[in-house]
Amino acid sequence: MAIQQLNDEQVRTWTREQKDRWWLENVFRGNMPQLTLRAGLMGFILGGLLSATNLYVGAKTGWTLGVGLTSVILAFALFRAMSRFGMRDMTILENNATQSVATAAGYMTGPLISGMAAYMWIENRPMLWWQMLLFNVVLSILGVLVAFPMKRRFINDEQQPFPEGRACGVVLDTLYTSEAAVGMFKAKALAMAAGLAGFISFISGESYMKLVQERWLRLSSSWHLPHNLDGWYYKLAEKGVLPLPRIANVDLRQLAISPALDLAMFGAGGLMGIRAASSMMIGMVLNFLFIVPWMISKGEILPKSGSVAAGDAIFGRAHILNTWALWWGIAIMVTAAMVSLFAKPKVFVEAFGALFGKKKDLGHDVVGHIEVPLWISWIGVPLVGAAGVWMAHDWFGVSWVFGATAIPMIIVLTLIAASSTGLTGITPTGSLSKIPQFIFGAADPKHPPTNLMTGVMCVEVASNASNLLMDIKPGYMLGGKPRHQAIGHIIGILSGAIASTILFYPLFTTGYDPAKAAEDAKHMQMVMAPEGGQFSFPSAVQWKGVSDLVSSIFGGGSGSLLTPSIVTSMIIAAIAGLVLEVVRIFTKNKFPISPLAIGLGVLVPPESTLAMFAGAMFFWLTHKLYHAKDLSRGPRLWVGAHEPICAGTIAGAALIGIGDVLVKVFVLK
Repeated sequence: MAIQQLNDEQVRTWTREQKDRWWLENVFRGNMPQLTLRAGLMGFILGGLLSATNLYVGAKTGWTLGVGLTSVILAFALFRAMSRFGMRDMTILENNATQSVATAAGYMTGPLISGMAAYMWIENRPMLWWQMLLFNVVLSILGVLVAFPMKRRFINDEQQPFPEGRACGVVLDTLYTSEAAVGMFKAKALAMAAGLAGFISFISGESYMKLVQERWLRLSSSWHLPHNLDGWYYKLAEKGVLPLPRIANVDLRQLAISPALDLAMFGAGGLMGIRAASSMMIGMVLNFLFIVPWMISKGEILPKSGSVAAGDAIFGRAHILNTWALWWGIAIMVTAAMVSLFAKPKVFVEAFGALFGKKKDLGHDVVGHIEVPLWISWIGVPLVGAAGVWMAHDWFGVSWVFGATAIPMIIVLTLIAASSTGLTGITPTGSLSKIPQFIFGAADPKHPPTNLMTGVMCVEVASNASNLLMDIKPGYMLGGKPRHQAIGHIIGILSGAIASTILFYPLFTTGYDPAKAAEDAKHMQMVMAPEGGQFSFPSAVQWKGVSDLVSSIFGGGSGSLLTPSIVTSMIIAAIAGLVLEVVRIFTKNKFPISPLAIGLGVLVPPESTLAMFAGAMFFWLTHKLYHAKDLSRGPRLWVGAHEPICAGTIAGAALIGIGDVLVKVFVLK
């Protein structure tokens, strides 16, 4: 059934009262069950699981994946299966409430893999778990309070598209009409992909195989499916059968070039698309196969030990990144992100128009009885904001003045982020974070936590508010109650914060030793993102890099931080980022290269980039092969169920991968 909506002329000419009255009479579903106990519970559970996968994927790639569509399909399939045993099936609004809760939970991992991780690296110690949990929850609730006054304007009045939210609404409408078989097919594809990816991850998990073979079966040793796909080659090379591949007389493995069996990244590449994945490949190849060997040969990048001339030099990805390559990668990303942000004047016009523009005659509030009362925001924002400022001051040493100043900046940045999300579906948190980092870093350059935690405050609130508006869009399309979605979002905040905080410490901080931290200033960073480890925290690397850069520029930091060759590389990268982004904008996104993704290819481990490129290339080829054919059997699987297969692959591989780490920490030790 086609979803009813206003046409462009009605959106442009009708008053908000007329639009609200039309919605109430034509779309609103009255008292249809929505945020029921089972919907909230299902969303809480799914949200916890999906936030775990986001934490895993985010620590590897720096990205958080949207989980709305995944939760919609999973909830639909689970309740449709349970209905065969006598349980009443979910209503369309119950499913929407479930995805509201799960989506909110999935986005709670953002600060943990970026600003908070960077803070822990700079402080060289873990945050207290309850501080991480409460700070994350308070900022997210502040995002809810900031969002609802904007909801009336962006969704009710201007009918902004919020593309990802609209997609969820369309999928829900499809599932609950005569085409529901499509939904069951996609759900089965998701489950099969998750099962296959989970099985492969299980037999490649070293800890699982040790537990099964050595502990349970009492074998003297254990075997697991190799993680690195080129291990066989190097075994033959060590025997002299094959040549050892080198660049600039350096073993390729020392340059971190080694393809790996990483199905979570394969699925992430499928969702990312060929354009972004190809740009990441360009960044990785350019950095690790050309620029880094050149800098090594010129003596700009020195080995940790050994000699390049003797052929026994030891480098490693983290060493290469931290001593040289990080800076040009950050330069191209920051430049491209800021050009992209400021190239959209409509975003700023819309945002500041909300602050300073004249208010329309709103007339009678015909939906006031189902909307979230505005007085809750007017009272809640100052109170919850004050709690956030107190936490930033008492826990992280942020000045009261800077913390209080962050609150009005939060409002402005949230308006910008929400405008961008409404128009494009993209929430520019990465580029927005640089604004408070540079402003507060310049004001307090001697205390890095100031720029990091004010950045976390601004970005977390802006991100949560924008994602809530994206989340409300399908509810508005389908006639749900806004209050229920607000409550559901808060339930999701709690679910995601609890799940991600519980998992964060055993996954990333178990090797922390206060004694070693006292001797090594980078101990915490090496524990969380160890050399050759599976987690690299590229987003946190970028946050810390910007913080170090700000301290170096404004605080008279270490003169050795930026060598002449690094400065030159940053200038060239910034110019390249500017030119490439301008070309992309003027060609209306037809230009195939993304400078932002090129920079990400520098920060993300090459093995992850290779896996993502393989996933993107696989699904690109299947679409090329099957897109014009009748979607039945094979074509239907690879084209019609593309997104569920990718989501299932990520979920299966990530959840089993998390389990392997937990077995190592809690069972084998």
